[in-house]
Amino acid sequence: MQWLFIACGGALGAMLRFFITAQLYPVTGNKFPLGTLVVNLLGCALVAFCYVFIVEKAMISPHWRHLLIGGFLGALTTFSTFSLDALLLWQNGLHSVALIYVLANVFGCLLVVAGSWYLANFMLS
Repeated sequence: MQWLFIACGGALGAMLRFFITAQLYPVTGNKFPLGTLVVNLLGCALVAFCYVFIVEKAMISPHWRHLLIGGFLGALTTFSTFSLDALLLWQNGLHSVALIYVLANVFGCLLVVAGSWYLANFMLS
């Protein structure tokens, strides 16, 4: 059943991501990815609220975690999950691990994107 919750939440999150980025594209065009920034910030804000209400305070059924965090916010932005993971590492006293995790994700992902971009262009030339 959790897979169904994740799938439904994911579909809604993906549609909202598309809607937000489409609405904000005319504001800056190709000059700045404003839509991506907005969904990342929105996702980070929402994942914190969901985590507190569902996990820490148990005010909402744990089943909602799959729909909201795993599905909806996971499809809206994976940056929200990354940010929550980093925060939890920090709160658990694993400060160096949190820092390594953040740096590895940010710089690692930039390097992988750049490397893949160059590789794809090399393969097509």
